[in-house]
Amino acid sequence: MTIVLGLESSCDDTAAAIVRLGDGGAEILSSVVYGQTALHADFGGVVPEIAARAHAEKIDLCVEEALTKAGLGLGAMDAIAVTSGPGLIGGVLSGVMCAKGLGAGAGLPVIGVNHLAGHALTPRLTDGLRFPYLMLLVSGGHCQFLIVEGPDRFRRLGGTIDDAPGEAFDKTAKLLGLPQPGGPAVEGEARLGDPARFAFPRPLLDREGCDMSFSGLKTALLRARDAVVAEKGGLTVQDRRDLCAGFQAAVADVLTEKSRRALARYRGAGAEEPAFAVAGGVAANTALRARLEGLCADTGIRFVAPPLALCTDNAAMIAWAGIEKLRAGAVDPADLVARPRWPLDRAQPALLGSGKKGAKA
Repeated sequence: MTIVLGLESSCDDTAAAIVRLGDGGAEILSSVVYGQTALHADFGGVVPEIAARAHAEKIDLCVEEALTKAGLGLGAMDAIAVTSGPGLIGGVLSGVMCAKGLGAGAGLPVIGVNHLAGHALTPRLTDGLRFPYLMLLVSGGHCQFLIVEGPDRFRRLGGTIDDAPGEAFDKTAKLLGLPQPGGPAVEGEARLGDPARFAFPRPLLDREGCDMSFSGLKTALLRARDAVVAEKGGLTVQDRRDLCAGFQAAVADVLTEKSRRALARYRGAGAEEPAFAVAGGVAANTALRARLEGLCADTGIRFVAPPLALCTDNAAMIAWAGIEKLRAGAVDPADLVARPRWPLDRAQPALLGSGKKGAKA
């Protein structure tokens, strides 16, 4: 039996969770998430300094609550896993320092986990998927297709060359006066809108491969909004709903077609139990899930989407990734560092710029 405490603080959710792996499989004993939506509401997005201070204030309380809910003490843990990148550096640093302190005090090994690997490995926690499987990791800061070959082996088939879909959803919400986080707000409006009213582009569908682009789609929405405002003097409720519906439909079309191409390439990987999984915050979008599930049904591939609570940032996925690494003998030394950038596939050229902080993806 293996029990790991996981910590997550890469953006605006402070989280702690305890996961146990036994003969009967994996079990989440507790999962606690302290959100920061109210702290950032007046700014139209996450403010890194505010987020970092909130993590520093809450992470110890989060750990205490997770231990209490699991009915366990630190002495029952086999290791502490912590997101050590990528993310907002102040928040990542808060989690890493907390993990180091707990590990030193309790005599436990500390395991640094790539936040993206946490998302990518979640289907093994929830559904026991066998390697290799195809993963669409789609979140606020990242969007990429990966063949997951092992706990620390990821082969990228393609990804966004600019904005991630979650970022585009957030910016769309801001342009239309909707609250943050933008994904749920835009999805809620889109349910009541006409997706065919506005002719939004489907970027990069005319190019081969699995790379994507969402920056131009966001700009197209801005121009469509401005055209309506110029004509009417403002936006009606239905105008906003139609804009959201058209935008969401365009994102879903792009992701569905690119998923079709990624599946075609993945079929050549020779998986005994082929599966296509989706994870990350945007994977909570029910319209997108339905499109991808339909695609898998048409192609005869198993579709896996973790529960909504495990799609958004959480520490259970970090604890599970820690278990995977611990079983492979990977424990980090005392000089574990926080990393603002940390690509999963380090063998391929960066999709998004490098510089002093390194490649983003």
